[in-house]
Amino acid sequence: MTPETILVIGGTGKTGRRVVARLRERGVPVRAVSRAGDVRFDWEDRATWKAALDGASAAYIVPLDTAPSRTPDLVAQAVACGVGRLVLLSARGADIPGYFGPTFDGGPHIEGEEAVRASGVPWTVLRPGWFAQNFSEGAFRDEVAAGELGLYAGDGAASFVDAEDVAAVAVAALTGPGHEGRVYELSGPRALTVDEALAEIGRATGHRARYLPLDAAAYRARLMSRGVSEAEAAVWADALKPIRTSWEAPVLDGVARALGRPPRDFAEFARAEAARGAWRA
Repeated sequence: MTPETILVIGGTGKTGRRVVARLRERGVPVRAVSRAGDVRFDWEDRATWKAALDGASAAYIVPLDTAPSRTPDLVAQAVACGVGRLVLLSARGADIPGYFGPTFDGGPHIEGEEAVRASGVPWTVLRPGWFAQNFSEGAFRDEVAAGELGLYAGDGAASFVDAEDVAAVAVAALTGPGHEGRVYELSGPRALTVDEALAEIGRATGHRARYLPLDAAAYRARLMSRGVSEAEAAVWADALKPIRTSWEAPVLDGVARALGRPPRDFAEFARAEAARGAWRA
């Protein structure tokens, strides 16, 4: 049964806006909320929560990646407001101590997972790895377009997951049966190093960006030279650990389990993004 109104918290973000688009294509009533969404929602301002939650019968929750987690309080208020189904965007490795660097250890994702599990309503948890879209619309895009991507990732590999697949799994969990109480570990169909990912983008665009492996100090300095704070640069260095160590390399079965089809390959992602002009200067 399709819920009457689905709330999408983070409705303008990488996965949230794709969830909103897919739901609207199906004719499902959607309330997209964010600091700049249809309805204002701010994780830091609890006075904005009730208006977002009232009248929603299911919710897709994109949490803050900061500690302490605000997700448990949001979940409690959602249930009190009558939200009857919760789909939480978590992260690959959330349950593995040391998966990320020190700035993430004991981080907010596992607290959010525990909250939805204990909520008393049907829940689904999504644990995607690094998004392919980081190369086309996220943190790496400008450097790829400029011709050189410098990262503290060494020769590690990741099975980059397409945000379109993450959104498709979220919509399935929000609108259909059989996903209750499940944790979907989401990845792409094969592992690539950063250099191999850039090669795929080069084949799609005709312009091959160079990969520049950096050590931790050089990477942080590179970010700070572009206006990133020292604290945020440290977070990025820690966040790259699962790629650097190839912990993101194993291919996971969540997309196939949820959708009955394989995940989209990075090469297909690169062709689609090149066609829409993602890397044009």
